[in-house]
Amino acid sequence: MSGNPLALILGIAGPTLTPWETAFLREADPFGFILFNRNVESPAQIQALTETLRALVGRPDAPILIDQEGGRVRRLGPPFWRAPPPAEVFGQLFARDPDKGLEATRLNARLIAHDLGALGIDTDCLPVLDVRHPGAHDIVGDRAFAEDPAVVTALGRAVIEGLQAGGVYPVIKHIPGHGRAQVDSHEHLPVVECSLEQMEAHDLPPFRALADAPFAMTAHIVFPAIDPDAPATLSARVVEEVIRGACGFDGLLMTDDLSMKALKGSMVERTRASFDAGCDLVLHCNGVASEMEAVVSAARPLDAAGTRRWDRARAGRLAPAPCDPAALLDRLGDLLAHG
Repeated sequence: MSGNPLALILGIAGPTLTPWETAFLREADPFGFILFNRNVESPAQIQALTETLRALVGRPDAPILIDQEGGRVRRLGPPFWRAPPPAEVFGQLFARDPDKGLEATRLNARLIAHDLGALGIDTDCLPVLDVRHPGAHDIVGDRAFAEDPAVVTALGRAVIEGLQAGGVYPVIKHIPGHGRAQVDSHEHLPVVECSLEQMEAHDLPPFRALADAPFAMTAHIVFPAIDPDAPATLSARVVEEVIRGACGFDGLLMTDDLSMKALKGSMVERTRASFDAGCDLVLHCNGVASEMEAVVSAARPLDAAGTRRWDRARAGRLAPAPCDPAALLDRLGDLLAHG
């Protein structure tokens, strides 16, 4: 394997690697991997899978991602793992008692990090920093903390602190904001008609305040006020002027899943356009072999800027602090029940 991996994060088809996947991933040498429900059976199985994936690329620190938000977006759950509440629950607690809301949010994230770390998963696609908007599509919905960007910012910081205390990299999403979308970007391309001034006042503040996060994930949304011709993921103007510029984000920028129906064109075209727009990493999730081959054929090695950002993320990663999960869970339960 080279010391400069392809700037890709790839999914796989099932709970164990097929012979084709083993050979393909060893040759492709992607930067990292992402796991979904289809990859999850038991703690021992996931531990073996994460060890196998890292051994294939010869990098013990190759990131392994998961979407473990809570509520309806989680990949781990009973009987082996706790099912965390959705973000909205913590926003509602914060509205009643800000101190308890912050504490509960931090504890919940620390418990998630504990679960992930035991499995060899070191990156969680969390926190969701999308500000909820009345009347928008429910694709964000209760995944958002609140309609107030200041609340989203405060609770987003608490999530980052909780994950990092457990040695897990956070991924802020979906930059520059998914909260106004009127359709589900998994199925359609949202077009958000608002001014840059409106975005700067309401949607961007959480991303700007938490721009020191090591990773961010883009939104597959067209913002005509900025770039009428391309969704944020594929727009050099959005990346340069808004994500890197107005938000000041200088961490590793990854696409949302390239296989989502919001995007048009072949996987080769989507991959090239993502890099041309300024994304550091391309995310492809569904594990479909033909699509993976196309994405790999169009991919580039992690470039100098991406390598610098990755080196900084690794240098800033904390070793997991000791914790008593049972005590933390008791305290969290008490806050949620009586806060």
